[in-house]
Amino acid sequence: MIELHPESRVPLYEQLYQALAGQIRAGVLAPGRPLPGRRTMAEQLGVSVNTVDTAYQMLAAEGLAESRPRRGFFVQETGGMLYTGARASRPEPASPPAGPAPARAAGPRYDLSTVGVDTALFPARSWGRIQRDLLYNSPSLLQRGEAQGDAELRTAIAGYLATYRGVNCTPEQVVVGAGIEYLLGCLAHLFAGSTAAVENPGYSRARAVLQNSGIPCLPADIDKNGLTVEGLIGTGANLCYITPSHHFPTGVTMPAPRRAQLLAWAREVPGRYILEDDYDSEFRFDIRPLPSLQGMAGPDGPVVYLTTFSKSLAPGIRIACMVLPLDLLAAYRRDFALYSNTVSRFEQQTLSRFMTGGYFTRHLARMRLTYKKRMEHFTAALTGSLGKDLVIRGRHSGLHLLLTLPGAGGERAMVEAAGREGVFLHGLSEYYLARPQLCPPDTVVAGYAALADEDISGAAAALARAWLG
Repeated sequence: MIELHPESRVPLYEQLYQALAGQIRAGVLAPGRPLPGRRTMAEQLGVSVNTVDTAYQMLAAEGLAESRPRRGFFVQETGGMLYTGARASRPEPASPPAGPAPARAAGPRYDLSTVGVDTALFPARSWGRIQRDLLYNSPSLLQRGEAQGDAELRTAIAGYLATYRGVNCTPEQVVVGAGIEYLLGCLAHLFAGSTAAVENPGYSRARAVLQNSGIPCLPADIDKNGLTVEGLIGTGANLCYITPSHHFPTGVTMPAPRRAQLLAWAREVPGRYILEDDYDSEFRFDIRPLPSLQGMAGPDGPVVYLTTFSKSLAPGIRIACMVLPLDLLAAYRRDFALYSNTVSRFEQQTLSRFMTGGYFTRHLARMRLTYKKRMEHFTAALTGSLGKDLVIRGRHSGLHLLLTLPGAGGERAMVEAAGREGVFLHGLSEYYLARPQLCPPDTVVAGYAALADEDISGAAAALARAWLG
């Protein structure tokens, strides 16, 4: 006997279909057997004829039943080829009305992770004005665009990178995509059969994307100047993924001599390439960052330049780009010519106008000023609460700090104690891909980008309670 439950969130026709399909698959309804007439079934179950007809049509569409003219629906002969799982379970009835829902588990009061940004800084008014104008006046953007990204945006990006990052490229070398992860997946295809060296400690997400895409990754240790050439050579890799402008998570900036050594390594053997992730290069508070490795190598040098607009705009706006050397550009166009671009053309054109109209550079200047003041306020509060033994690194650039407090019980104890006080942060050793014994002791990573100004003193006081007791 089939039972339907009107109080369930599952539609009645779906319930009837599931019940009949389960009986057919389980052999309860034998092949060739007629299903009850639609009116008969509707009267038995107390539902409309349309409900029964919809369920029967779904069975026919799946090949479980067949409609015979003027005779009705019959169980289809499947020859044992259909999945014969358990009978469909009784639909779950809707929960009865109750009192107020229980409160959700509260998250941390102070989130010092490195992934957040201050969304209040997003230029909603100017961004929205540009996007509305495009929506109403540029219907052509509803059509498919270029695979590498719209030419206007690639031209704007190339101009910006040349002016502010010393990148030497033409718009034709720029590829726009929905996040660096997507672009790394494209590169993994172009470098099939390669092995990549990655920084240790380093950005585990990049390693995961490369490895998931078939590129084995080997950790190479860094020193005070970044990735060492000796460590790189020791891996035997032909690719090298680095964050030279602001190493994640230590904040080390790779000096020019070390960059020259890496370029020499890449040029020494054909097929070697450097994947330069220009992480957090926009947020430098003391001096202008060094020009990019790509700019040192030239437009056809062995460097692929990658950058994203996630930190400078918002993580939810998935726009990133890479600059390909000319030889790789030909391979990219050969293999990806039929692909559609993964970024909405409306967002591409909005960002293009945002950059060419001068909004982007003004927005970055405001962000740098805001984050610099926040960093200074946070470091002063930390020093005042935790005392002179606290060592703070990473003030000059980026949006996170390394905090070292000897005698606080060790990294793990520091992270757990902070959590009990409502502060979420990570230990530095969590970013070591190998040899965690090299990690400096008693050190945690504290991001401050998403920390509200009014919460800075409270966060510092909470850490003092956690670590000083």
